[in-house]
Amino acid sequence: MLYLHDVWVNWFEGEENGYNVCYFHEWRKEDGIELLDQVPLLYITENLYNYIENDMHDLPKPMLDAIYKRAFVRKGQERTGLEYACVVTDGNEIIAFDTIGYQIPIRKSRLIPRQEQLVFDMIENAKQQNFDFDDRNYQKEYHMLSMSPDLVFGLTRRERQLKQLLMMGLDQLRTTNNIGELRYWLTEWDPKQYPFIRYMDEEKVWEALYDGVKDGWSKAHEDLCAKLIKGQPFLEKMWEMEHNYQHKTQRQKSKNQ
Repeated sequence: MLYLHDVWVNWFEGEENGYNVCYFHEWRKEDGIELLDQVPLLYITENLYNYIENDMHDLPKPMLDAIYKRAFVRKGQERTGLEYACVVTDGNEIIAFDTIGYQIPIRKSRLIPRQEQLVFDMIENAKQQNFDFDDRNYQKEYHMLSMSPDLVFGLTRRERQLKQLLMMGLDQLRTTNNIGELRYWLTEWDPKQYPFIRYMDEEKVWEALYDGVKDGWSKAHEDLCAKLIKGQPFLEKMWEMEHNYQHKTQRQKSKNQ
């Protein structure tokens, strides 16, 4: 078995979509970086890789058996074993995962560029493994709270986070399905439609609102998001964290200039 040593990881917990597991250039000083003293490296098929990177389902048992207690994390002088942790690659992309004792990839991380290059060098003469993964019945499903990659393509980490917040706010709006509220928020988003909105039913208003906001990210998206989540403490806290980070980064840039 192949092993990597002294691997820096930045765990993103509970992220089923690979686009939310940030690449190194989007890591932040506030992120909790860990050092894996040793971790197995597996060269796997593209289908199995996509299953791990973009979902949170049970991993194949032969794979779990192969990596059982073979990874170690180092904190200071202390070296602790991890039940199921591994770095996997399909030859194009690379991701690390830790199941924290379960059978699904709860935590995921990218690697730093130098270690990514090392992975590609190490698998050069290796053969891809499937680990009895049967993908015939597997179909990745996207929905409002788990957006299709094309809806977040090209967005920064901050923009992806805020778009996720917007979708959470919209999801609550859709669940309530109050025609008055729906008409209000569509008017906020697209005032030019006001003369027609009062003649639309819930379905038409919802379609116009969702179709209007689902693509890209802009100042208008950000303004709508800020208004929509007002009065919801959990979402407001997430919003504040992103804005505080942005202001801190801007202040730092100003100091350095």
